[in-house]
Amino acid sequence: MLILAAITGVRAWFIPPKVPTPKAPTAKAEAVYPDEEAQAVAARFARAYLEWDEAAPDERAQFLAAVLPAGADTTMGWDGHGRQSVLAVQPGNVTRTSSRQARVRVDVLVRPGAEDASKAKGKKSSDTPARWVGLDVPVVDTVGGVVVTGRPGLVGIPKSGPKVPDLPAAQTDADLSAQTEAGIGKFFAAYADGDTESVTAPGASVPALPDGVAYKGLVSWSVDTGSGDSRTGTAVVTWSLSGAAVEQVYRVTITRVASSDAARWQVDEVRGGSA
Repeated sequence: MLILAAITGVRAWFIPPKVPTPKAPTAKAEAVYPDEEAQAVAARFARAYLEWDEAAPDERAQFLAAVLPAGADTTMGWDGHGRQSVLAVQPGNVTRTSSRQARVRVDVLVRPGAEDASKAKGKKSSDTPARWVGLDVPVVDTVGGVVVTGRPGLVGIPKSGPKVPDLPAAQTDADLSAQTEAGIGKFFAAYADGDTESVTAPGASVPALPDGVAYKGLVSWSVDTGSGDSRTGTAVVTWSLSGAAVEQVYRVTITRVASSDAARWQVDEVRGGSA
């Protein structure tokens, strides 16, 4: 035992015991703010807040009470006079102002009530032009969910959108565009008529357009340069809708379908817009 102790002690002089390496402190992750719930609550609030009718003041108060804390002033921001309708509500950015509080931007399309003969007849006028207004809504995340904490503020709406960066333009396969143009025209005619099965590739599923849309013509069709049996192109189509002729843009994927005696290009997928 003495010999073992001596050996162990001497060994410890030259090889010190391993000291556990301390773990690096873990940063506490910040809680994720419930943006979607905040947007939904702010949108409901904005609709109730910016719509009023002096003939039915209790309706506004009832809608506001559902998104305000218990006991809050449900006449908030309105003197009880006039009439205004909300046509559309679009919630936007959620900006956190503290760990629990945030500000939600909501764009609201309103139509002010007109003081004209229609009021005397008990009818609402639709002649007053609608306009977009912005509303910054303060909210707080509570144990029971998101709730509006106080009065909002009207803010301006930009007169135009931001500048668009230079986007790459696709090169056109002129030969394939000319070869498939007639087939694309037939597809869009069938698209409006409600029967796309006969003009789409096997296995493709392209739901027909709703009733009331009529095909007027194919303005342009160009297939992007590329290779293979699946290609994509851009179609500009004119529809007749509600008494007007409207041009729409589509990105169309076509597939080369071969049979025992021939091969042809058929539509496989359609997406609205130029992206």
